[in-house]
Amino acid sequence: MKIKWWGHACFAITAQNGKVLLTDPYPPSIGYLPIADSVDIVTISHDHFDHNAVDGLRGEPKIIKEAGRHLVDGFEITGIESLHDDAGGSKRGKNLIFSIMVDGLRIVHLGDQGITLTPGQLEQIGQADIVMIPVGGTYTVDAAQACQIVQQLNPKVVLPMHYQTEALTFNIAPVSEFTKLFAPGQVQTVDSAELQLDTLPAEQKVYVLQYVNQAAV
Repeated sequence: MKIKWWGHACFAITAQNGKVLLTDPYPPSIGYLPIADSVDIVTISHDHFDHNAVDGLRGEPKIIKEAGRHLVDGFEITGIESLHDDAGGSKRGKNLIFSIMVDGLRIVHLGDQGITLTPGQLEQIGQADIVMIPVGGTYTVDAAQACQIVQQLNPKVVLPMHYQTEALTFNIAPVSEFTKLFAPGQVQTVDSAELQLDTLPAEQKVYVLQYVNQAAV
C-alpha cells in the first residue's frame, strides 16, 4: 500500500490492486498544487470548499459522502457520523469519519473532527491501524485533543494533517504543536509525500509527510 499526502486533509491511498482512493480533495486556491492523480474513489467528510473539490479530478471516481457501509474496488468504507465542532454542530455542522479497510489494514480518516470520540464512534470504527488526524485547531480539534484521540484509537501509524505549512493560506497551528506531545523516537519526518507500508511498525509512529511539491508531480 502507498499513501501520498497532497496537502491539507487530502491523501491518495493506492491499494495493492492498483485502485486509488482520494480523501477530501481541496481546490488549489488554498495554496497546494492541483491534484494530479487519476482516482477511482473519493471520500468527502463534509461539504466545505476545502474538502469537497471534486471538479477537475482525473478519472471517473465514485464519490462517497454518506454514512454507512460502501464496498468499492476492493475498499470496504464505513462512514461514521460525527461533528465539526464542540457545540453539537451548531458552529460548523456535521463531519464524517471514514473507516477504510483495504489490504488487510484499517485506515481511519477523521476529516474535520471537532471533538474527541464517543464510545459509539469508537465501536463503529473498530481497531485502527493507521489514523489520519487533523491537528491544527481553529476549525478542528487542536493538538492536545488530537493526542487524546490518538490515545483513544491507539493505532500503529499516525499521519497528522490539516495544519499550517508554508503553502497553506489558512492561519492554523503548525504540526510541531502536535508532534511535541510525543516522545522524539516516535516521530519520523518522511522526506517525500509518499509512504510505502508493507508492514506496520512494532511500536506506534507519527509520520510527518511532506506535502506534494512540483518535483513530485
